[in-house]
Amino acid sequence: MNKPALQQTPDGFYLNRTPWFAFILLCSIFALWAAAASMNDVLIAHFKKAFLLSDFQTAFVQSAFYLGYFFVAIPAAMVVRRFSYKSTILIGLLLYMFGCLLFFPAASTAKYGMFLLALFVIAAGLSFLETACNTYSTLMGPRETGTRRLNISQTFHPFGAMAGVYVGSFVMFKDTDATTEQLTQMSATEAAVQQLQMIQSTLLPYKWMIAVLVLMFILIAITRFPACKGNKPADSKPGSLRESLGRLRRNPRFTFGVLAQFLYVGAQVGVWSFTIRLAMQMGGMNERSASWFLLTTFAAYFVGKMIANLLMRRLHPAKVLAIYGVLCIVLLAYTILVPNISAVYAAVGVSIFLGPCWPTIYGLTIDGLGEDTGVGGSLLVMSIVGGGVIPIFQGLLSDASGGNMQLAYSVPLLCFIVIVMYALKCLRQPGTLPSGAAAAVAS
Repeated sequence: MNKPALQQTPDGFYLNRTPWFAFILLCSIFALWAAAASMNDVLIAHFKKAFLLSDFQTAFVQSAFYLGYFFVAIPAAMVVRRFSYKSTILIGLLLYMFGCLLFFPAASTAKYGMFLLALFVIAAGLSFLETACNTYSTLMGPRETGTRRLNISQTFHPFGAMAGVYVGSFVMFKDTDATTEQLTQMSATEAAVQQLQMIQSTLLPYKWMIAVLVLMFILIAITRFPACKGNKPADSKPGSLRESLGRLRRNPRFTFGVLAQFLYVGAQVGVWSFTIRLAMQMGGMNERSASWFLLTTFAAYFVGKMIANLLMRRLHPAKVLAIYGVLCIVLLAYTILVPNISAVYAAVGVSIFLGPCWPTIYGLTIDGLGEDTGVGGSLLVMSIVGGGVIPIFQGLLSDASGGNMQLAYSVPLLCFIVIVMYALKCLRQPGTLPSGAAAAVAS
Protein backbone atom coordinates (compact mmCIF):
# COMPACT_ATOMS: atom_id res chain seq x y z
CA MET A 1 0.00 0.00 0.00
CA ASN A 2 1.45 3.38 -1.03
CA LYS A 3 2.01 6.03 1.59
CA PRO A 4 -0.03 9.23 1.18
CA ALA A 5 1.94 12.15 -0.18
CA LEU A 6 3.57 14.26 2.50
CA GLN A 7 1.40 17.33 3.01
CA GLN A 8 0.98 20.07 5.54
CA THR A 9 -2.31 20.20 7.40
CA PRO A 10 -4.59 23.18 6.59
CA ASP A 11 -3.06 25.27 9.38
CA GLY A 12 0.40 24.89 7.82
CA PHE A 13 2.04 23.94 11.12
CA TYR A 14 1.63 20.16 11.26
CA LEU A 15 2.00 17.33 8.71
CA ASN A 16 -0.37 14.57 7.67
CA ARG A 17 2.35 11.99 8.43
CA THR A 18 5.92 11.89 9.75
CA PRO A 19 8.84 11.95 7.26
CA TRP A 20 10.86 9.30 9.04
CA PHE A 21 14.37 9.86 7.67
CA ALA A 22 14.26 13.59 8.42
CA PHE A 23 12.67 12.88 11.79
CA ILE A 24 15.39 10.36 12.76
CA LEU A 25 18.08 12.89 11.82
CA LEU A 26 16.28 15.39 14.02
CA CYS A 27 16.17 12.87 16.87
CA SER A 28 19.92 12.24 16.50
CA ILE A 29 20.57 15.90 17.30
CA PHE A 30 18.95 15.33 20.71
CA ALA A 31 21.72 12.81 21.41
CA LEU A 32 24.38 15.32 20.36
CA TRP A 33 23.35 18.03 22.81
CA ALA A 34 22.89 15.41 25.55
CA ALA A 35 26.51 14.33 25.08
CA ALA A 36 27.71 17.92 25.54
CA ALA A 37 25.59 18.43 28.67
CA SER A 38 26.59 15.12 30.29
CA MET A 39 30.28 15.79 29.73
CA ASN A 40 29.78 18.87 31.91
CA ASP A 41 28.95 16.54 34.81
CA VAL A 42 32.33 14.88 34.27
CA LEU A 43 34.09 18.22 33.86
CA ILE A 44 32.76 19.41 37.24
CA ALA A 45 34.52 16.57 39.06
CA HIS A 46 37.58 16.86 36.81
CA PHE A 47 38.01 20.64 37.13
CA LYS A 48 37.45 20.53 40.89
CA LYS A 49 40.74 18.67 41.22
CA ALA A 50 42.62 20.08 38.21
CA PHE A 51 41.99 23.69 39.32
CA LEU A 52 41.50 23.00 43.08
CA LEU A 53 37.98 24.50 43.16
CA SER A 54 35.22 24.58 45.78
CA ASP A 55 31.78 23.05 45.07
CA PHE A 56 30.46 26.58 44.51
CA GLN A 57 33.20 27.34 41.97
CA THR A 58 32.64 24.07 40.07
CA ALA A 59 28.96 24.98 39.68
CA PHE A 60 30.06 27.77 37.32
CA VAL A 61 30.66 25.07 34.69
CA GLN A 62 26.90 24.69 34.51
CA SER A 63 26.30 28.43 34.85
CA ALA A 64 28.51 29.29 31.85
CA PHE A 65 26.89 26.51 29.86
CA TYR A 66 23.28 27.36 30.59
CA LEU A 67 23.71 31.12 30.32
CA GLY A 68 24.48 30.42 26.66
CA TYR A 69 20.96 29.06 26.33
CA PHE A 70 19.48 32.09 28.06
CA PHE A 71 21.12 34.75 25.91
CA VAL A 72 20.83 33.03 22.53
CA ALA A 73 17.35 31.48 22.55
CA ILE A 74 15.53 34.63 21.39
CA PRO A 75 18.00 35.27 18.52
CA ALA A 76 17.53 31.62 17.55
CA ALA A 77 13.76 32.10 17.49
CA MET A 78 14.20 35.13 15.25
CA VAL A 79 16.25 33.02 12.83
CA VAL A 80 13.43 30.45 12.77
CA ARG A 81 10.88 33.20 12.06
CA ARG A 82 13.01 34.83 9.36
CA PHE A 83 14.41 31.72 7.67
CA SER A 84 13.61 28.10 8.63
CA TYR A 85 14.03 25.39 11.22
CA LYS A 86 16.70 23.76 9.02
CA SER A 87 18.78 26.96 8.79
CA THR A 88 18.60 27.35 12.56
CA ILE A 89 19.83 23.77 13.04
CA LEU A 90 22.79 24.31 10.71
CA ILE A 91 23.82 27.51 12.54
CA GLY A 92 23.57 25.63 15.83
CA LEU A 93 25.86 22.85 14.60
CA LEU A 94 28.46 25.40 13.45
CA LEU A 95 28.48 27.15 16.83
CA TYR A 96 28.70 23.77 18.59
CA MET A 97 31.80 22.91 16.51
CA PHE A 98 33.39 26.29 17.20
CA GLY A 99 32.88 25.86 20.95
CA CYS A 100 34.56 22.45 20.84
CA LEU A 101 37.50 23.99 18.98
CA LEU A 102 37.89 26.58 21.75
CA PHE A 103 38.83 23.77 24.16
CA PHE A 104 42.24 23.60 22.49
CA PRO A 105 43.41 27.17 23.31
CA ALA A 106 41.77 26.74 26.73
CA ALA A 107 43.87 23.64 27.43
CA SER A 108 47.05 25.25 26.12
CA THR A 109 46.63 28.25 28.43
CA ALA A 110 45.30 26.11 31.33
CA LYS A 111 42.80 28.86 32.23
CA TYR A 112 39.49 27.92 33.88
CA GLY A 113 37.88 31.05 32.41
CA MET A 114 38.76 29.98 28.87
CA PHE A 115 37.03 26.64 29.41
CA LEU A 116 33.95 28.48 30.66
CA LEU A 117 33.98 30.61 27.49
CA ALA A 118 34.20 27.48 25.32
CA LEU A 119 31.25 25.97 27.20
CA PHE A 120 29.27 29.19 26.71
CA VAL A 121 29.81 29.03 22.92
CA ILE A 122 28.85 25.34 22.81
CA ALA A 123 25.67 26.19 24.72
CA ALA A 124 24.92 29.01 22.28
CA GLY A 125 24.97 26.43 19.50
CA LEU A 126 22.81 24.07 21.52
CA SER A 127 20.34 26.89 22.11
CA PHE A 128 19.86 27.18 18.34
CA LEU A 129 19.48 23.39 18.13
CA GLU A 130 16.99 23.08 20.98
CA THR A 131 14.95 26.10 19.93
CA ALA A 132 14.49 24.49 16.52
CA CYS A 133 14.40 20.76 17.29
CA ASN A 134 12.09 20.64 20.31
CA THR A 135 9.33 22.60 18.58
CA TYR A 136 10.03 21.07 15.15
CA SER A 137 9.68 17.50 16.39
CA THR A 138 6.18 18.25 17.73
CA LEU A 139 5.22 19.60 14.29
CA MET A 140 6.58 16.78 12.11
CA GLY A 141 3.36 14.80 12.01
CA PRO A 142 -0.29 15.01 13.20
CA ARG A 143 -1.03 17.51 15.96
CA GLU A 144 -2.68 14.97 18.27
CA THR A 145 0.59 13.01 18.63
CA GLY A 146 2.87 16.06 18.98
CA THR A 147 3.77 15.59 22.66
CA ARG A 148 4.31 11.86 22.15
CA ARG A 149 6.58 12.61 19.18
CA LEU A 150 8.69 14.92 21.32
CA ASN A 151 8.94 12.17 23.94
CA ILE A 152 10.18 9.80 21.22
CA SER A 153 12.79 12.36 20.13
CA GLN A 154 13.88 12.78 23.73
CA THR A 155 14.40 9.01 23.96
CA PHE A 156 17.62 9.60 21.99
CA HIS A 157 18.82 11.93 24.77
CA PRO A 158 20.03 9.25 27.23
CA PHE A 159 22.07 7.50 24.51
CA GLY A 160 23.99 10.72 23.91
CA ALA A 161 24.24 11.32 27.65
CA MET A 162 25.64 7.84 28.29
CA ALA A 163 28.14 8.27 25.46
CA GLY A 164 29.24 11.62 26.86
CA VAL A 165 29.74 10.24 30.37
CA TYR A 166 31.49 7.08 29.18
CA VAL A 167 33.89 8.85 26.83
CA GLY A 168 34.43 11.75 29.21
CA SER A 169 34.99 9.65 32.32
CA PHE A 170 37.27 7.01 30.91
CA VAL A 171 39.32 9.39 28.78
CA MET A 172 39.62 12.26 31.25
CA PHE A 173 39.95 10.29 34.48
CA LYS A 174 43.02 8.08 34.96
CA ASP A 175 43.67 5.65 37.80
CA THR A 176 47.13 7.23 38.05
CA ASP A 177 45.72 10.75 38.63
CA ALA A 178 46.80 12.32 41.89
CA THR A 179 44.11 12.89 44.49
CA THR A 180 43.32 16.36 45.80
CA GLU A 181 45.13 15.52 49.04
CA GLN A 182 48.21 14.39 47.13
CA LEU A 183 48.20 17.56 45.02
CA THR A 184 48.14 19.77 48.10
CA GLN A 185 51.14 17.90 49.54
CA MET A 186 53.27 18.22 46.37
CA SER A 187 55.63 21.02 45.56
CA ALA A 188 54.16 23.78 43.39
CA THR A 189 56.12 22.52 40.34
CA GLU A 190 55.06 18.88 40.74
CA ALA A 191 51.44 19.86 41.33
CA ALA A 192 51.44 22.12 38.25
CA VAL A 193 52.69 19.25 36.05
CA GLN A 194 49.99 16.90 37.36
CA GLN A 195 47.27 19.49 36.95
CA LEU A 196 48.35 20.33 33.38
CA GLN A 197 48.17 16.63 32.44
CA MET A 198 44.63 16.46 33.80
CA ILE A 199 43.64 19.60 31.89
CA GLN A 200 45.13 18.28 28.62
CA SER A 201 43.13 15.05 29.01
CA THR A 202 39.91 16.98 28.31
CA LEU A 203 40.77 17.40 24.61
CA LEU A 204 40.29 13.93 23.09
CA PRO A 205 36.50 13.69 23.68
CA TYR A 206 36.03 17.04 21.95
CA LYS A 207 38.12 15.95 18.95
CA TRP A 208 35.73 13.04 18.46
CA MET A 209 32.75 15.32 18.91
CA ILE A 210 33.96 17.66 16.16
CA ALA A 211 34.17 14.73 13.70
CA VAL A 212 30.60 13.67 14.51
CA LEU A 213 29.33 17.23 14.15
CA VAL A 214 30.87 17.62 10.71
CA LEU A 215 29.11 14.44 9.54
CA MET A 216 25.78 15.55 11.00
CA PHE A 217 26.10 18.98 9.38
CA ILE A 218 26.52 17.37 5.93
CA LEU A 219 23.55 15.02 6.41
CA ILE A 220 21.25 17.84 7.57
CA ALA A 221 22.39 20.11 4.73
CA ILE A 222 21.54 17.59 1.98
CA THR A 223 18.21 16.38 3.47
CA ARG A 224 14.88 18.01 2.66
CA PHE A 225 12.90 19.25 5.67
CA PRO A 226 9.28 20.52 5.53
CA ALA A 227 8.65 24.14 6.58
CA CYS A 228 5.95 23.67 9.29
CA LYS A 229 5.72 27.44 9.83
CA GLY A 230 2.03 28.03 9.19
CA ASN A 231 0.07 29.19 6.17
CA LYS A 232 0.08 32.92 5.53
CA PRO A 233 -0.38 35.01 2.40
CA ALA A 234 2.88 35.52 0.53
CA ASP A 235 2.77 39.28 1.08
CA SER A 236 1.99 39.11 4.79
CA LYS A 237 4.58 39.89 7.42
CA PRO A 238 5.04 37.89 10.63
CA GLY A 239 3.73 39.51 13.80
CA SER A 240 6.28 41.44 15.80
CA LEU A 241 8.28 39.79 18.54
CA ARG A 242 6.84 42.28 21.03
CA GLU A 243 3.29 41.27 20.14
CA SER A 244 4.11 37.58 20.61
CA LEU A 245 5.79 38.22 23.95
CA GLY A 246 2.79 40.28 25.08
CA ARG A 247 0.33 37.49 24.26
CA LEU A 248 2.50 34.88 25.93
CA ARG A 249 2.98 37.00 29.06
CA ARG A 250 -0.80 37.19 29.49
CA ASN A 251 -1.16 33.39 29.19
CA PRO A 252 -1.02 32.01 32.77
CA ARG A 253 -0.63 28.39 31.71
CA PHE A 254 2.31 29.30 29.49
CA THR A 255 4.08 31.38 32.17
CA PHE A 256 3.60 28.60 34.75
CA GLY A 257 5.01 26.15 32.19
CA VAL A 258 8.13 28.29 31.72
CA LEU A 259 8.65 28.37 35.50
CA ALA A 260 8.13 24.60 35.72
CA GLN A 261 10.66 24.04 32.94
CA PHE A 262 13.18 26.38 34.61
CA LEU A 263 12.90 24.42 37.85
CA TYR A 264 12.89 21.04 36.14
CA VAL A 265 16.09 21.68 34.18
CA GLY A 266 17.72 23.05 37.32
CA ALA A 267 16.66 19.98 39.30
CA GLN A 268 17.82 17.57 36.58
CA VAL A 269 21.20 19.25 36.21
CA GLY A 270 21.58 19.46 39.98
CA VAL A 271 20.85 15.75 40.45
CA TRP A 272 23.31 14.75 37.75
CA SER A 273 26.04 17.33 38.42
CA PHE A 274 26.71 16.13 41.94
CA THR A 275 26.16 12.37 41.46
CA ILE A 276 29.91 11.71 41.19
CA ARG A 277 30.60 13.85 44.26
CA LEU A 278 27.80 12.15 46.23
CA ALA A 279 29.14 8.68 45.33
CA MET A 280 32.67 9.68 46.33
CA GLN A 281 31.43 11.04 49.65
CA MET A 282 29.07 8.18 50.55
CA GLY A 283 31.08 5.32 49.06
CA GLY A 284 34.66 6.46 49.67
CA MET A 285 35.66 5.92 46.02
CA ASN A 286 37.69 7.81 43.42
CA GLU A 287 36.28 9.80 40.47
CA ARG A 288 36.60 7.00 37.94
CA SER A 289 34.75 4.46 40.09
CA ALA A 290 32.10 7.04 41.02
CA SER A 291 31.53 7.76 37.30
CA TRP A 292 29.81 4.38 36.97
CA PHE A 293 26.97 5.75 39.06
CA LEU A 294 26.56 8.66 36.66
CA LEU A 295 26.61 6.26 33.70
CA THR A 296 23.93 4.14 35.40
CA THR A 297 21.92 7.33 35.92
CA PHE A 298 21.50 7.77 32.17
CA ALA A 299 20.57 4.12 31.67
CA ALA A 300 17.85 4.64 34.30
CA TYR A 301 16.80 7.81 32.48
CA PHE A 302 16.33 5.83 29.26
CA VAL A 303 14.27 3.13 30.99
CA GLY A 304 12.05 5.79 32.52
CA LYS A 305 11.48 7.41 29.13
CA MET A 306 10.45 4.14 27.52
CA ILE A 307 7.99 3.37 30.31
CA ALA A 308 6.58 6.89 30.09
CA ASN A 309 6.09 6.56 26.32
CA LEU A 310 4.01 3.43 26.94
CA LEU A 311 2.01 5.06 29.76
CA MET A 312 1.15 8.03 27.54
CA ARG A 313 -0.70 5.72 25.19
CA ARG A 314 -3.28 5.30 27.97
CA LEU A 315 -2.84 8.25 30.32
CA HIS A 316 -2.91 12.01 29.82
CA PRO A 317 0.70 13.30 29.63
CA ALA A 318 0.06 15.63 32.58
CA LYS A 319 -1.00 12.67 34.72
CA VAL A 320 2.24 10.84 33.88
CA LEU A 321 4.17 14.02 34.75
CA ALA A 322 2.40 14.29 38.12
CA ILE A 323 3.04 10.64 39.02
CA TYR A 324 6.69 10.79 38.01
CA GLY A 325 7.16 14.08 39.88
CA VAL A 326 5.80 12.62 43.13
CA LEU A 327 8.12 9.61 42.82
CA CYS A 328 11.08 11.99 42.28
CA ILE A 329 10.17 13.74 45.54
CA VAL A 330 10.08 10.42 47.43
CA LEU A 331 13.48 9.29 46.14
CA LEU A 332 15.08 12.68 46.75
CA ALA A 333 13.80 12.63 50.33
CA TYR A 334 15.46 9.21 50.75
CA THR A 335 18.71 10.58 49.27
CA ILE A 336 18.72 13.41 51.80
CA LEU A 337 17.77 11.42 54.91
CA VAL A 338 19.50 8.04 54.71
CA PRO A 339 23.20 8.24 55.70
CA ASN A 340 24.67 5.33 53.73
CA ILE A 341 25.51 4.21 50.19
CA SER A 342 21.84 3.43 49.47
CA ALA A 343 21.30 7.21 49.22
CA VAL A 344 23.44 7.15 46.06
CA TYR A 345 21.25 4.42 44.58
CA ALA A 346 18.18 6.52 45.38
CA ALA A 347 19.77 9.52 43.61
CA VAL A 348 20.40 7.29 40.58
CA GLY A 349 16.81 6.05 40.79
CA VAL A 350 15.52 9.62 40.52
CA SER A 351 16.57 9.56 36.86
CA ILE A 352 14.03 6.84 36.07
CA PHE A 353 11.36 9.45 36.74
CA LEU A 354 13.06 12.37 34.99
CA GLY A 355 12.46 10.80 31.58
CA PRO A 356 9.19 12.40 30.46
CA CYS A 357 9.51 15.70 32.33
CA TRP A 358 11.22 18.02 29.83
CA PRO A 359 9.27 16.98 26.69
CA THR A 360 5.96 16.75 28.54
CA ILE A 361 6.27 20.19 30.13
CA TYR A 362 7.40 21.54 26.75
CA GLY A 363 4.55 19.92 24.81
CA LEU A 364 1.88 20.95 27.32
CA THR A 365 3.18 24.51 27.42
CA ILE A 366 3.40 25.22 23.68
CA ASP A 367 0.21 23.35 22.73
CA GLY A 368 -2.11 25.68 20.87
CA LEU A 369 0.18 28.71 20.68
CA GLY A 370 -0.30 28.99 16.91
CA GLU A 371 1.85 31.75 15.40
CA ASP A 372 3.48 32.26 18.80
CA THR A 373 4.78 28.68 18.86
CA GLY A 374 8.32 29.60 17.77
CA VAL A 375 8.70 32.41 20.30
CA GLY A 376 7.09 30.32 23.01
CA GLY A 377 9.50 27.49 22.25
CA SER A 378 12.46 29.87 22.48
CA LEU A 379 11.31 31.12 25.89
CA LEU A 380 11.11 27.52 27.07
CA VAL A 381 14.64 27.00 25.79
CA MET A 382 15.69 30.15 27.68
CA SER A 383 14.28 28.54 30.81
CA ILE A 384 17.10 25.99 30.49
CA VAL A 385 19.14 28.63 32.31
CA GLY A 386 17.69 26.97 35.41
CA GLY A 387 20.44 24.42 34.90
CA GLY A 388 22.96 27.17 35.60
CA VAL A 389 21.13 28.59 38.63
CA ILE A 390 19.87 25.67 40.72
CA PRO A 391 23.28 23.86 40.95
CA ILE A 392 24.81 27.08 42.35
CA PHE A 393 22.37 26.92 45.26
CA GLN A 394 23.27 23.25 45.72
CA GLY A 395 26.97 24.12 45.73
CA LEU A 396 26.41 26.95 48.23
CA LEU A 397 24.36 24.69 50.49
CA SER A 398 27.02 21.97 50.32
CA ASP A 399 29.85 24.40 51.13
CA ALA A 400 27.82 26.00 53.96
CA SER A 401 27.17 22.58 55.53
CA GLY A 402 30.78 21.44 55.42
CA GLY A 403 30.51 19.62 52.10
CA ASN A 404 27.28 17.72 52.88
CA MET A 405 26.21 16.52 49.43
CA GLN A 406 23.09 14.83 50.74
CA LEU A 407 21.66 18.06 52.12
CA ALA A 408 22.29 19.74 48.75
CA TYR A 409 19.70 17.42 47.18
CA SER A 410 16.93 19.24 49.07
CA VAL A 411 17.12 21.96 46.39
CA PRO A 412 15.87 19.72 43.51
CA LEU A 413 13.26 18.27 45.88
CA LEU A 414 11.71 21.72 46.29
CA CYS A 415 11.76 22.16 42.50
CA PHE A 416 9.73 19.00 41.98
CA ILE A 417 7.02 20.17 44.35
CA VAL A 418 6.32 23.08 41.96
CA ILE A 419 6.51 20.77 38.91
CA VAL A 420 3.82 18.51 40.39
CA MET A 421 1.66 21.60 40.97
CA TYR A 422 2.02 22.50 37.27
CA ALA A 423 1.03 18.98 36.21
CA LEU A 424 -2.07 19.13 38.41
CA LYS A 425 -3.02 22.50 36.89
CA CYS A 426 -2.78 20.97 33.40
CA LEU A 427 -4.96 18.06 34.52
CA ARG A 428 -7.60 20.47 35.77
CA GLN A 429 -7.56 22.18 32.36
CA PRO A 430 -7.16 19.28 29.88
CA GLY A 431 -6.98 20.38 26.27
CA THR A 432 -7.38 24.05 27.17
CA LEU A 433 -5.97 26.31 24.48
CA PRO A 434 -4.94 29.90 25.03
CA SER A 435 -7.54 32.41 23.93
CA GLY A 436 -7.29 33.16 20.26
CA ALA A 437 -5.07 30.17 19.59
CA ALA A 438 -7.71 27.58 18.83
CA ALA A 439 -8.56 29.01 15.47
CA ALA A 440 -4.93 29.38 14.56
CA VAL A 441 -4.21 25.69 15.08
CA ALA A 442 -7.52 24.12 14.13
CA SER A 443 -7.17 21.63 11.31
